[in-house]
Formats: sequence, structure tokens, C-alpha cells
Amino acid sequence: MAGAEDLSLDDLRRRLAPAVAAAAAFDGWSGEAVRAAAESTGVDPDVAAFAFRDGAMAMIAAWIETVDARMAAALPAEALAALPVRERIRRLVLCRLEAVAGLEESLRRALAVMAMPRNAPRALKLGWQSADAMWRLAGDRATDFNHYSKRAILAGVYAATLAVFVDDASEGKRDTHAFLDRRLEGIIRFETAKRQWLRPSEERFSMARFLGRLRYPAS
Repeated sequence: MAGAEDLSLDDLRRRLAPAVAAAAAFDGWSGEAVRAAAESTGVDPDVAAFAFRDGAMAMIAAWIETVDARMAAALPAEALAALPVRERIRRLVLCRLEAVAGLEESLRRALAVMAMPRNAPRALKLGWQSADAMWRLAGDRATDFNHYSKRAILAGVYAATLAVFVDDASEGKRDTHAFLDRRLEGIIRFETAKRQWLRPSEERFSMARFLGRLRYPAS
């Protein structure tokens, strides 16, 4: 592994991020958490502080990037290809939850930081990027309106699932799993209805056409 002096700032942030997240449970997403992470990883504290000079959202963004990377390594597209789309997305979300398991307090504090009005644009962007990463691993190649609607919906489902996850005291997080399954079923129903609605008009049901056929049946 390269020394800290050989890393770019982005790489250094990603290296420090898991340790910062662990410390954030006690110190919040703060300079104290960065110093604790630097000490535990052998990085110069001043260098670590410079890497996260933009504050809490920079720390959280780096942590999310490590979760994205862990998900991509654990569940590459080819490992999911044979599964139904719903199951692909389910496994990807669960992989992300496994990556933050045990860090619920850090996650709770991160969600609170991201919910601040001044951080909303960055938080939305991060949510979109994570949803995009999941859909790409799930094999989605849409470039039209579907590209945006799928990611927006999944970002919302994922955010809601995280909110349930942080307070879930059920065995094996079964309440979170059940919540996720219900939301994913809703996505599938929506996508099915949307495909039917977007079919060519001659393929969609038409009440006028139906009544016309009753009145003037084909000979």
C-alpha cells in the first residue's frame, strides 16, 4: 500500500474515510474524528486535516465513495446478470447496508448533517450517484427519461431505507429488510405500469376503440 505522501488527496480521503466514520460515532463528523482517524492509520494529522478542510460533508462523501467501491467489488455486474432486476437491486442495497453495519450512530449523524438545508444540494448529488452506481451494476443502460426516473426513485427508496436501518433493533435487521422489500415491490409495480402507459397508442387499451368494436364488430 502506498504511503500517504504518495497519494492524491482523493485517495487519501478514501483511505481515511472508514476510520473517520468509526470515530464519528463518538466525535461526530468533526476535526476530532479526523485526528483520531489519522492517529489510527499513521497519517500525519495536519495532512489529514488538510484533506478534509471542507468539513463534514467532505468526510461523509469520502465514506460514501468507499461504500460504492465495496459494493462494486462485492457485486460486479456479471455476478448479478442472471438474477431478476428486483433481486439485483435488493442485493446491492443490502450490500451497502452490510458495509455500514455497526456504524449506525455514525450513519445517524451523517444523515443529520446531510439533512441540513445548506447541505441539501450535495446530499442529493451523493444520493443520485449511489443510485446510479446501483442501476449500472444492475445492468441498466437506459439513456432516456427512464434513466432519470429510475435513479430518482431508487435514491428515495435507499434514503428511506437508511432512515429505518439506523433505528432498527430487530434481529438481523429484519424490519429493514421487510421495509426494503415493500419499497422495491413498489418500484417494480411502477415500472410495469409505466411500460404499459408508454406503449404505442395502438397497443394500449382504448375505451373508444372497444365500444366501437362492440357497435361495429369486424365481419
